[in-house]
Amino acid sequence: MTGFAQKARGLFMAIIPMAFFAPGVAADDGWVAESDAVSLRVLEVHGQYTPESIAAVGLAQFDAEVIDLGPGLHERRMADLQAARAYVASVRETTKDPRVLQDLFILETSLADDLATHAIDHEHLLPWYNLPELLLESFQSLLDPRNDPSRYPAALVRLEKYTGAAAGHERLATLAMARTRERFSAAGLAGPYRGEVERALENLPRYLAGIRNLFQSSELIDWEPEFGQLETQLEEWRDWVQEEILPRTRDDHRLPEAVYANNLREYGVRDTPEQLIRNGQFAYQEIRAQMRTVARQIAIQNGWEDTRLATVIQRLKRKQIPEDEVLPVYRERLSVIEDIIRREDIVTLPDRPAGIRLATEAEMASSPAPFMSPPQLVGNTGQYGEFVLVTHNPALDGPAAHMDDWTHEAMTWALTVHEARPGHELQFAALVENGTSLARALFAFNSANVEGWGLYAEALMLEYMPPEGQLFTLLARLQRAARMFMDPMINLGRLAPGQAVTFMTDEIGLSKAMAQSEADRYAFRAPGQATSYFYGYMNLARLRTETELALGSRFNPRAFHDFVLSQGLLPPELLRRAVREDFLPAAERAMDAH
Repeated sequence: MTGFAQKARGLFMAIIPMAFFAPGVAADDGWVAESDAVSLRVLEVHGQYTPESIAAVGLAQFDAEVIDLGPGLHERRMADLQAARAYVASVRETTKDPRVLQDLFILETSLADDLATHAIDHEHLLPWYNLPELLLESFQSLLDPRNDPSRYPAALVRLEKYTGAAAGHERLATLAMARTRERFSAAGLAGPYRGEVERALENLPRYLAGIRNLFQSSELIDWEPEFGQLETQLEEWRDWVQEEILPRTRDDHRLPEAVYANNLREYGVRDTPEQLIRNGQFAYQEIRAQMRTVARQIAIQNGWEDTRLATVIQRLKRKQIPEDEVLPVYRERLSVIEDIIRREDIVTLPDRPAGIRLATEAEMASSPAPFMSPPQLVGNTGQYGEFVLVTHNPALDGPAAHMDDWTHEAMTWALTVHEARPGHELQFAALVENGTSLARALFAFNSANVEGWGLYAEALMLEYMPPEGQLFTLLARLQRAARMFMDPMINLGRLAPGQAVTFMTDEIGLSKAMAQSEADRYAFRAPGQATSYFYGYMNLARLRTETELALGSRFNPRAFHDFVLSQGLLPPELLRRAVREDFLPAAERAMDAH
């Protein structure tokens, strides 16, 4: 998993004796302990460079450490990643357990991907660090209300290290500027996209306000003076960006071809851009035809003369939920969905409720679309994921910033199913409650295997929804199919971001705020990521078809879904192998026993 950082090697011996296994791990699961010992060595390597990411997944030993932007960063990190990869390969030579071997394959693949990503980015891109967003995410993960408050004081240590007040630490802003400046003279590097840099500057006040709110809510004391230093340094960073980075930005949003291709791979997408475009365009028309049928039925039931799809969508979106009722409505929707899941025996559910909350202003600026905030996956003591609702896009002004996409009755079905249950909340709960190995919980993670399950969950529940819920669940699927061709078309220069906004508002029915958020995602926030939803869904749907063919009338949907969730976040090819080698033989033995 890219983005992890490394931690000093001396801390490793302090990490090993601690319990990293989530509730539910059986005492005799020795293979998990064997696998996790190797994963912890790899996490140590990552922790030396981005310890905030390691702390965010639950390794509290990294709470007080901060990102390494020191001299020789690229060379040091590449050497350490290569050494870690060699270490994992050496362990594989003496390992017998097939489950541990599978995890070692995951670790080796993750390290190889990291090496490739750092090499490609170093060759093609001018390094530039969005410090306000990095700092918001750092403090947000550490001061999360779900964390044990005993971890909060480490935020004060981080703050002093970021500002350079801590002994042995230079200001983060100074280091970030130095790492960028030293590459100014390198030939052929693409600067950051101008729209991305401008958006970062616009969001600076929102992010600072978000960090301030986090400290105020934490009940920590004496943070204000050092936070004032951080504000001053980020204002200096802002001036530097305006003077030295904006003139070096690129007006063309397109990434170098090698970088975009690598992005797809990092998100778990193995198809070429051309394959994605063809599959997405075909699926778009198929889904749209289904939507027209459902829309006509809804119009007839309501006595509406105009049965056109666009008209029906707009009429349903007008039924907006009052702002103070949004959370209660979503919680009630979740309760109804859970009753259906249990009644139809679709998948095993936990007895506890799922968490749903509204996003803060800073969170909406960072991620202007609803999302799942995962729990810590290591050393978990009862923390669970949160479904976070987003109601507007701070990048836009006035009424245009409002998103009416998520606050009407019909959409509550699809969004709750995708983000809560049986979607992401259940997916991450399974990681916690099943005692999944670190390799499968952290290093196998990619967008395709996570978002593929979310979209598959929508398909599972479609038939049990009222017609209005069905229409907007199909609309959500249509949007994912459109992502699969619009993202690569934008990044191949065949579609301008503005054209994508018009298409999404006119043809898909998104609000201007949501359409702009989508176009920003394709162009600069996460090029390639949006293709992973439908790609992952297709792989999971194919796997189910293969399994149904193999088992025939013996196929048990709940058993299949429980098995898929029990495998952690395995990428599609490994999940298919697990189903073929473990699930199918077990299902056949169970049937023979009866």
